[in-house]
Amino acid sequence: MDDEAIDPTLTEEVHSVCRTTVGDELRSITYFTDDDIEQVYLRSDLDRTADLVGFADHERLGFRDQSAYRNTQLGEYQATIRMFENGYLSRVIRGSHGVWVTTDPMSMERFEEVTSALESVLDEFADGVDADDA
Repeated sequence: MDDEAIDPTLTEEVHSVCRTTVGDELRSITYFTDDDIEQVYLRSDLDRTADLVGFADHERLGFRDQSAYRNTQLGEYQATIRMFENGYLSRVIRGSHGVWVTTDPMSMERFEEVTSALESVLDEFADGVDADDA
C-alpha cells in the first residue's frame, strides 16, 4: 500500500470525530477503499495482531451491500454493527470509501452518533476519493 494513498487530512478528521463521539471506549479505527487500507488508530493496550487485510476483504463487501438495501421500507443503509465477545465493530461506507471502528460496549445512541459523524466526514472527502479511483 502506498503511504500517500489516503489523504492525511481525512484520516485526522476520522480520528477526531471518533475520539469525540466514542471517547475512551474507542479501540481502533481503520479507513479503507477497494485498493487501500490504513489503520488510523489503535488503543495502546491492544496488540497489533489483527489481520487488517482479511478484515478489509470482508468489510469491502459492504460496497455492494449499499445497493442491496436500496428502496426498502427500512430506509437508506447507514452502518453495520457486529457484536463480538470483547467488543463491537461498526462499519460506515459512503460511496467508494469507508471506515470501521472497534469499540468496547457502548449505547446504541453512541453508535448512531459515530455513524452520523463518519457519514459527514466521508461525504466531505468523497470527491477526492472518487477522482483518485477514476
